[in-house]
Order: sequence, then C-alpha cells, then structure tokens
Amino acid sequence: MASAGKPTAWVTLATTDGYALGALVLAHSLRRAATVHQLVIMITPGVTQPMRDQLAGTFDDVITVDVLDSGDAAHLALLARPELGVTLTKLHCWTLTQYSKCVFLDADCLVITNCDELFEREELSAAPDVGWPDCFNSGVFVLVPNPDTFSALIQLAAETGSFDGGDQGLLNTYFSDWGTRDISRHLPFLYNMTASAAYTYLPAFRRFGKDVKIVHFLGQQKPWSSPEAADPGSPAGRFHCAWWDVYHQYVRPAGQQFIVSDPDRGQQATPAVETTTSELVSGLSQVQVAPPSVDESARRAAWEQGSMDFMGKDSFDNVLSKINQTMSKK
Repeated sequence: MASAGKPTAWVTLATTDGYALGALVLAHSLRRAATVHQLVIMITPGVTQPMRDQLAGTFDDVITVDVLDSGDAAHLALLARPELGVTLTKLHCWTLTQYSKCVFLDADCLVITNCDELFEREELSAAPDVGWPDCFNSGVFVLVPNPDTFSALIQLAAETGSFDGGDQGLLNTYFSDWGTRDISRHLPFLYNMTASAAYTYLPAFRRFGKDVKIVHFLGQQKPWSSPEAADPGSPAGRFHCAWWDVYHQYVRPAGQQFIVSDPDRGQQATPAVETTTSELVSGLSQVQVAPPSVDESARRAAWEQGSMDFMGKDSFDNVLSKINQTMSKK
C-alpha cells in the first residue's frame, strides 16, 4: 500500500546523455500534459555534468544511482542488444521510498495526453508486450517503492538471472501472476503503444491510434538518433514528429549546451514546426505505410553513447532544416 502524506512521482532513468536528452523531452511532454505529480530522474555516472545541470532545471529531483548490469551475455545475445544489461539499474526505483507511489517511464517514451489516472492503479500495473502479450512491457509500469521488493529483485537476479538478460525478463519472473491475478493491473496498450507496432497491425492503428496516451519508441531507432524517421506520412513517423515537436519547443541544443524552456515557468518558445502533437495523431484513417528510412548506424551509435555532433551534422540548424524539409512534403 502507498504511504499517506508522501508525494507521488513519475520516474525515469538515463545512463547516457543520449537517453538524458530523451528524458528531457519526456519530462516536458508530461508538463505540457499538465501532470500534477512530481518528475524524478535516476542517472548514472555516464551522464555528463552539463547534462545533469539541464536535468536539474527540468526535473523536481535528480538522483544518482549505481549501475546494475546483469552481465548475462548469453541471454542478451538472444536479443542482439547487449546494452540492455544496464537496464537492471531500473530496479533502483523501488528504493525511492520518499514517494508513496511511482509510475516508471522509459526515457524513450513520449506522453501525448494527461495520464495522471495511472496513479490510481495498483502495483504492478503494466501493458502487454507487443512481442509476447502474456508478458508485460516494462517501459511503463506502476510501482510502490519498498526496500524489501528491491532486495527480493536483486536476490532473484543473482539466483536465477533474467530470461532476456534485462529488466523486463526479471520483472516478469518476479511479478509472474500479472497475467492471471487481476485484470485491472493490465493497462490498455494505449498507455504503452510501441511506435513500430503501427506497421504490424495498421487497421487497429487507424481505429485506435487517435486515442494513444503514451508512445514508446522501442528498439534501436530512437527519435533523437533518427531525425530522418520523422516522416508524417508514415504511422510511426507521425509520433517521431510529435517527439520533435516537444523537442523544438522546449529543448534546443546550442553548441555543446542545451537551452531549456520550461512551460511551467511561463517561458514561451516559438515552435520550430507548424504541425502540433494533436494534429500529428489525428486523421490516422488516411495514413499510408511508408518503408523505414535507411539507418545511419555509426551516427546513431554515437547518439546512443551521448556523443552528438552538435557543431556539425547534428547541429540545431541542420536538424531543423531536415524536419522542415520533411514537413513541407506533407
């Protein structure tokens, strides 16, 4: 049970500057949706001091935590995603006992509309995973901080590991009755809509896409590493454009620094693109499927590691030019 008198909080995690950039956009999407709950980010030593300073200006609390790495190369190889081992660091959210209840969001999520009703849900509430619906996806879930739960999860990780090498496999093992115990703990997919899922079931996307509440950019193609994916003519591209819409309004890179405009503090930023988030997720019945853009793997890897070339190809002017060029083709 949640403790009375303590605040509640949205919680996210960043282990690199790249994911910290995503977290900044996530935070501003929450504020733009008028959440009444606090915003908390856990960071690891991989986040640089300049980025920490920017996070401190946006989040209510910035908490440094140790890296928990599964080190399970065999299981991680099944996903071809060895970097997911550090996602076990997410378990630290159960140590945040200064909060009575939390909703965890991966930093590669974007909130489209107010979701404060999630705090009325019980632990562990989550949405089905698009790849295996009998498991929940750990990108969005409701939890009650408790040091006993944290200790039990660490013990489970040490004794049995995780069947996918990351936090999702471990959490599904620990909360193994999620699929059968209480249907009220099954969040609708609209609270954790995988952006790429639009390609796999387009009729459902056309029918329900306008009601999406939280978008999850699952996989290697993140908005901050793939500005070329912001194509409003494709289903997933519309949500990439929504991410860039928040980015341009509230988070703007300038050289190696970030200029943050905080909507709660009354600072207004001129939108860099004319299309708003609400416009981007409307009219989905006319959406046409477009093939994914060609990857720029080396550049993307640099972004994932927090090494953005803000003075060169990834400068604000170049990114803005690309977005405006794409939007003009709409």
